[in-house]
Amino acid sequence: MKSLILEGFMGCGKSRIAKELSEDTGLALIDTDNLIEKENGMRISQIFESYGEEAFRDMETKLLQKLKNDGKCGIISLGGGMPVREKNREILKELGTVAYLKAGKQLLIKRLEHGVEKRPMLKGHDLEERVDSLLKEREGAYLDAADLVVSVENAEVSEVVFKVRKAAGI
Repeated sequence: MKSLILEGFMGCGKSRIAKELSEDTGLALIDTDNLIEKENGMRISQIFESYGEEAFRDMETKLLQKLKNDGKCGIISLGGGMPVREKNREILKELGTVAYLKAGKQLLIKRLEHGVEKRPMLKGHDLEERVDSLLKEREGAYLDAADLVVSVENAEVSEVVFKVRKAAGI
């Protein structure tokens, strides 16, 4: 069995959906941001402040390679920018089925407006402009990595979990 990997923009619900999928299927929950924080002993925002975005992206690639080498399967929740690197998309395709949790700009802005300070890619920017810019920048990468696309618009967590399981055949 291969892993089921959830990708999408920050605020689309990857962590919450992954938790539910893990509980429903009994598969291990693997949250890449949590693993990076644990390995480095600091929050993602601190990593960005101390080492910069490029170093963080290197950590993501290294973690994906480790997951691939370990051969552990589970429900993997990715950081929002992880699929942007082509190398990461290649590794993701080897790890398993990639589900893109697609959300519209307005839903994302609504979900993100109270947590901007915890998100280094948003901090210090106009939220609406930054979400719009990053979405345009990342959409192609998300679609390139995806084996399936599941809309989270106007859907409860249980509905999204059902759609992902049905589309992934689990």
